Amino acid sequence: MGDRLDWPNIPYLEWQDSCSALHLYSQIVGKYRLARTPWVNHAWHATLYVDADGLTSGLIPDSGGITIRFDLRAQRLVGTCISGERQGFDLEPMTVAEFDRRFKTLVRGLGGTPDYHRTPNELPNPVPFAEDKEQRPWDAEAVIRFHKSLATIDEVLKTFRTGFLGKVSPVHLFWGSFDLAVTRFSGRGAPRHPGGIPYLPDEVTQEAYSHEVSSAGFWPGGGGVDEPCFYSYAYPTPEQFSQAQVAPERAGWNDKLGEFILSYEAVRQASDPRSTLLEFLQSTYDAAADTGDWPSDSLECKTGVPGKPRKLD
Repeated sequence: MGDRLDWPNIPYLEWQDSCSALHLYSQIVGKYRLARTPWVNHAWHATLYVDADGLTSGLIPDSGGITIRFDLRAQRLVGTCISGERQGFDLEPMTVAEFDRRFKTLVRGLGGTPDYHRTPNELPNPVPFAEDKEQRPWDAEAVIRFHKSLATIDEVLKTFRTGFLGKVSPVHLFWGSFDLAVTRFSGRGAPRHPGGIPYLPDEVTQEAYSHEVSSAGFWPGGGGVDEPCFYSYAYPTPEQFSQAQVAPERAGWNDKLGEFILSYEAVRQASDPRSTLLEFLQSTYDAAADTGDWPSDSLECKTGVPGKPRKLD
């Protein structure tokens, strides 16, 4: 069996309220990065990244350079500035309004400007951050387990990313939908996306899906799926995509979501979780490329190996 320390049990329903809190807090930090960073294609400039401590914004161009980190091992939000300033506060039970207040104080203490959009995106019935005064729990143990799972998944997605010569996104966490994702591009443009994603401007969606993609990733649960899952979809969706045979056996098409789905638990309990996840990622990409008639011969390559330059023909 796979190393269960690397693939911890993270049943969504047992920590969904804490997960929701972390999701909303990540939106606040992400919106701050979004407000200060020049636009990069497909909103890649706004995301968060997994690191050894938790989730990080990377360097934000404010006050010479600010980094915000969710230190999920130490249960703190930490901000650092290129000037050497350091600010932080404990991640603990609180309201979203209180997190928002503490975060703005933190950014100001670093010499930054905490001006950002004040309402969540991609969530039903959004409440402005400063007005969300519902007490939120903080399950520290569950958060630590979630971080461990993210770190393991991040490594697998990065390995999968190396098997592609074409345009491919970083492995990053989108705080709107709260999923860790990687996206491959065929190199062709796509029909204009119809938009309509709740509480997300159509112009953002249309720019994100301006080109043909095969995208895969992981989310911890919610949005109609009450367990952590891996997903894979294509845009535009090829006609025969949903009928494609994918692996492993427990993977399947979800009509409601319009995506292939594989439960995290199926991967966790597999004899080789890493290989099982890679099998899902590769087979669903193959389904998108085959049914979408991608120019695969010019886009694909062998998976990268540490320390060995890719051989050229």
